[in-house]
Amino acid sequence: MTDETDERIEGDRMSRRQAVALAAGSAGMVLGVGAVEAQEKAPTARPIRRFDVVVVGGGPAGLSAALVLGRACLEVLVCDSGKGRNAPAAGVHGFLTQDGTPPAELRRIGREQLRPYEVAFREEAVVDARKAGGGFEVTLAEGDVVACRKLILATGLVDALPEIPGLRELWGVGVIHCPYCHGWEHRGQPWAVLAPPEEAVELTTLLLGWTHQLTLLTDGPSALVPEDKAWLEERAVEVVEGRVERLEGDGGRLRAIQLDGGRRLEREVLFVRTRLRQPSNLAERLGGEVVADGPKAGMVRTDPFGATSVEGLYVVGDASDAGMPSVASAVAEGSVAAAIASKAIFTEDARRPARGGPARRE
Repeated sequence: MTDETDERIEGDRMSRRQAVALAAGSAGMVLGVGAVEAQEKAPTARPIRRFDVVVVGGGPAGLSAALVLGRACLEVLVCDSGKGRNAPAAGVHGFLTQDGTPPAELRRIGREQLRPYEVAFREEAVVDARKAGGGFEVTLAEGDVVACRKLILATGLVDALPEIPGLRELWGVGVIHCPYCHGWEHRGQPWAVLAPPEEAVELTTLLLGWTHQLTLLTDGPSALVPEDKAWLEERAVEVVEGRVERLEGDGGRLRAIQLDGGRRLEREVLFVRTRLRQPSNLAERLGGEVVADGPKAGMVRTDPFGATSVEGLYVVGDASDAGMPSVASAVAEGSVAAAIASKAIFTEDARRPARGGPARRE
């Protein structure tokens, strides 16, 4: 069946539903079509296609959720803008069976494995979402509106990078933010870490696992307390207080860090702590809570299963504060949230009184 035919059939279904709903309005009938059985609003000018679940984001978390939902015989739409957080990286790491796989290739494999299931894709962003009819209505960038019973946001995070000339060009290779993702490739090499004073000891404690050639950059006069200075000295961590003027490198590789006053530090890696922000405000617009402070600032608050305080709304992957920012964790979070969401759908269906015989899914 072609997409054009599918759209025509879906439009016919909408027309029949609207006609019957108008005729039965005085009796207060509530009709459901396809996967969704919910109270309808007034008919709109154009048909709205309905899905059991819409997944926003086609990275590891979103594709993992779609796989579990598809295998649960649910109708799923994945909307993806194609902007993955780990796109600059040469490969994903710490993910069993896929260590070193390029991010784009991992997505391609994930999509290929979704082909047997009722999972549709739209290569566009979601620009709005609202609660409607016991579920959600989702507006896509090109203006189409779709409805769903459950909504899973797997939109990731955006790293707000320090404004240092040359840094952005080296991001994901010579400038890193996750030693578990990139540290092994640079083990034993000379590193620098750019960190605020209150995080200096915590970060150097972590990074000394990969290298003992470590320099702390304070990007100006140091505000380190005496105890922290002594701790760093005992571990041979040099503290450099000059302002960072620019980074030098080629092919993504860091060669040197240029400081004010003319000092030039030759280093292979610069570790930075980025500020995180949501690439989309969908969760907030729907009433979700975003963490304001601390190391998880910018992430959406969820329970361990990805559920937010908004009924039917789940947030998974880097965008959620429940796990850790990694591909392996994102895949697990997507899988768990999908299982919880599918169980909620099946429970809702089972609680409805059977009409004219045993209940079954269309």
